[in-house]
Amino acid sequence: MPADTTPAEVTPYSVTMGVLMAIIFSAAAAFLGLKVGQVFEAAIPIAIIAVGMGTALGKKNMLGQNVIIQSIGASSGVIVAGAIFTLPALYILGLEAQFYQVFLSSLLGGVLGIVLLIPFRKYFVKEMHGKYPFPEATATTEVLVSGEKGGNQAKLLAVAGLIGGLYDFAVSTFGAWTEVVSTRLTAFGAMCADKFKVVFSINTGAAVLGLGYIIGLKYAVIITAGSCLVWFLIVPLIGSVMPDAAAMSPETIFTDFGRPIGIGGIAMAGLIGIIRQAGIIRQAVGLAVSELSSKKGGTKADVERTQRDIPMKIILTVLIAALITTLVFFHFGLLGNPMQSIVALLIVFVIAFLFTTVAANAIAIVGTNPVSGMTLMTLILSSLVLVSIGLNGTAGMTAALIIGGVVCTALSMAGGFITDLKIGYWLGTTPKKQEGWKFLGTFVSAATVAGVMLVLNDTYGFTGENALVAPQANAMAAVIQPLMTGGSTPWILYFMGAALALVLTAIGVPALAFSLGMFIPMYLNAPLVVGGLIAWFVSNRSKDEALNKARFDRGTLIASGFIAGGALMGVVSAVLKFAGADWYMTEWAASSNAEWLGLAMYIALTAYMIWHTMRAKKEE
Repeated sequence: MPADTTPAEVTPYSVTMGVLMAIIFSAAAAFLGLKVGQVFEAAIPIAIIAVGMGTALGKKNMLGQNVIIQSIGASSGVIVAGAIFTLPALYILGLEAQFYQVFLSSLLGGVLGIVLLIPFRKYFVKEMHGKYPFPEATATTEVLVSGEKGGNQAKLLAVAGLIGGLYDFAVSTFGAWTEVVSTRLTAFGAMCADKFKVVFSINTGAAVLGLGYIIGLKYAVIITAGSCLVWFLIVPLIGSVMPDAAAMSPETIFTDFGRPIGIGGIAMAGLIGIIRQAGIIRQAVGLAVSELSSKKGGTKADVERTQRDIPMKIILTVLIAALITTLVFFHFGLLGNPMQSIVALLIVFVIAFLFTTVAANAIAIVGTNPVSGMTLMTLILSSLVLVSIGLNGTAGMTAALIIGGVVCTALSMAGGFITDLKIGYWLGTTPKKQEGWKFLGTFVSAATVAGVMLVLNDTYGFTGENALVAPQANAMAAVIQPLMTGGSTPWILYFMGAALALVLTAIGVPALAFSLGMFIPMYLNAPLVVGGLIAWFVSNRSKDEALNKARFDRGTLIASGFIAGGALMGVVSAVLKFAGADWYMTEWAASSNAEWLGLAMYIALTAYMIWHTMRAKKEE
């Protein structure tokens, strides 16, 4: 949509659909995230539904409206991630959380994430255009554009989505074959895992393969290199030198030792990112100051439509209002001590402000926001600060977790919102409209998440038999309890990760991507390399650059279909399981035959993707 046109964007239809999507996907994501332990990205499924509804209703020129629907609705996934990664830890630790605490924690975090990111929009989406892959934004844009263009592109996306969706559905619903294949499949591999603690595993899902294609080979290799360091060096080393580790599985050693090193690496990579991006932060602050001091209030006519943001005066007003509200919330709803409330507010503002660029950077590179790692560091820092000013025990744990919830939601929102703004930049929408209506999506999502969380706690609970899984919140609870009640914290492992990140930066390796690899399990990182290799292979086979580009573009469409289909069918599968439709063939899925079949199906899926991509012709 060219900058000199005025496309339909904000309409009663687009706002209503956006709010509806925010409610449905907030409830679904919170419900499934707590029950199954997985949070799905809402942007792609919402884009597919928006395109499908527009087509079904016979609406024309829906691109601008679909971006607004997606932008409002996608608030659901990021608000849910912010809330369920931290706040259930209150219940796990036997503390109480009221509706208003969960709601305000999510709402204020979301608002802070929006206003702190807007000044960096131009840098990430315009100045760094072409330098970051933006995998999720790419997939979502492909969905929206294909729906608008119709014809062959939409057909290709639909076919890839159907294949990817049915493939992942067969695994997650029926257990038709094993989702994760490991070297334990062979007798030699099983011996290596038990004796030497060396194991390699790979996820055979279509969605993760598509994600690897869009991320590209360079970043996929760096991420997986982090996994290789942990799984092939640190885990076997600990298994051989520590007497207690002999009885532990490689997976347990990874959780207990490898992950904390990854957390330390993510935190240090974040600090390095802040130092390196100090210039960008200064620029954004300088821009805000110059706009505020401008008597004309900025010359709107000079700024083309596709580059218009909410005026800096309004951003600053909203930021101050949000901070004052947060202070009031902390004082009257949480702490009751003016000094402690001010310290808590400073922790929230400083960490959220500094890590906003890190969260946006991570999403731009790998499509994965290391928000859980950054939130763990926030919990550790806030716990240490709160203990030093005399706040510990149950009151300290409650305060630290609510602070963590606000920060986690702010960083989650910053990472998710940069995706929306990148989609808007590619398609030519008005950033100001996306930014303004994002606040509505945040409010609706926060209210929905708070309600769902309280209902689920009353129905199932977070502790005891048949309790909700909530793995991230359990990790937060495990970290915070020793800090607030006296106990051991793996400081040495955090420092090891931090030192490694410094070394990587010194030799020019992206420390954040590498540290993410150490934190995220090997089976989710290895398929990224497979997808990256396919992208490299299809775009370098011919001497004709135009043909290579056509093949790469066709592959991007197929990969987007795999991601979209896998995401949608993953939701359907989890809902069916929750509704009591247990069709999973547990005995078969646990057998070695199912694992061999999984490997064969994965090879077939990979071969299909290469074959289908290579069929591209230049005129496409």
